[in-house]
Amino acid sequence: MFMRKVERQQYLRSLINQNSIERQEDFVRLLTRDGIEVTQATISRDIKEMQLVKVPSDGGGYHYSLPVQKQLDTQKKLKRTLNDAFVSLDSQEKMVVVHVQPGSGPALATLISQMNLEDLFCAIGDDSTVLAICRSVDGADIFKETITNLLDN
Repeated sequence: MFMRKVERQQYLRSLINQNSIERQEDFVRLLTRDGIEVTQATISRDIKEMQLVKVPSDGGGYHYSLPVQKQLDTQKKLKRTLNDAFVSLDSQEKMVVVHVQPGSGPALATLISQMNLEDLFCAIGDDSTVLAICRSVDGADIFKETITNLLDN
């Protein structure tokens, strides 16, 4: 399957969130597994354009991550979007629902995904709702606390 650069780079972000990726070949292998044909040279260009950096892994070695400044900028955007659009927050076990003003859901879900939160499995947004699915019940509590802390009180 062919994937445009913008879509591929968004997919690479999600792979970084879900996997510890140590080498460019790991990106190629994961994309190929998912039916996306890509060369190592393309991945190399994507890494440069996305300004990915290698950071120390907990178990030793290094893995790819989004640049810290981009995460800080994303957090600022997330905080601003939440404060402009937030309606309510609720949870059930591993799932957290953030209700927002109409039209804000997709942007908020994207910003939440870009935060690379360890306990977050995925965030899905429609017009006025974001569903965050966390890896554990404790992760859902941490996620709710993160969102609450970003809101101006």
